[in-house]
Amino acid sequence: MTDIGRRRKLGALAGVCIAGALLPGITLGAEDVDVPFSLMVAALVVILLTQLVYVGPSARVPAPALLAFGLAGFLQDSLIWWLLSWLGGKFSELEVEGLGTILLAGLITRVSILAFSLIGTEPTAD
Repeated sequence: MTDIGRRRKLGALAGVCIAGALLPGITLGAEDVDVPFSLMVAALVVILLTQLVYVGPSARVPAPALLAFGLAGFLQDSLIWWLLSWLGGKFSELEVEGLGTILLAGLITRVSILAFSLIGTEPTAD
């Protein structure tokens, strides 16, 4: 596994935790045991799906293409959170309420994945 793959997974984990902690429309459970289990289930689903369907450049790309990759990743993460809103009650105590919460959670997740992907990278000379 490459270093960038590990950083993307850490970014997805951080994004799920940040979205779960900050957004009032995401309920993780009533008991102390439910909260880490709900975060673990959500992070596992996000990590698996973002690894299966990778949305991002494999080399340097111009800014318009990078923006398109970012929008596609945001759409992917929002769809994953929509899936979690449906699956959450079946596997854990996770509840995601409303389209606005789903979109914000997708945005937070994508920004954290991109931020973690950039950590530790050194610019290369062309």
